[in-house]
Amino acid sequence: MRALTNLFLQWFVNQFSGSGQPTPWWLEIQTQMPQCTYYFGPFNSMTEAQRHQPGYIEDLLDEKAQGISWKLTQTQPTLLTIY
Repeated sequence: MRALTNLFLQWFVNQFSGSGQPTPWWLEIQTQMPQCTYYFGPFNSMTEAQRHQPGYIEDLLDEKAQGISWKLTQTQPTLLTIY
């Protein structure tokens, strides 16, 4: 129950970025080889981001990326690819 409460609080705090607009969802994918962080988005909802995640992972696998991990985040990335 505590984890659920923490998730709700995180969601609630992140819903507004100060402009009154919801903070968009982004898919953050990290690869070990090459060592990169990629941001894909923005998405209007977590569900929308989750629907697109398999395609981005597949593209990275096709490019022979290794050590792939990912998470959904509400953020405003300044760079979409970080080497």
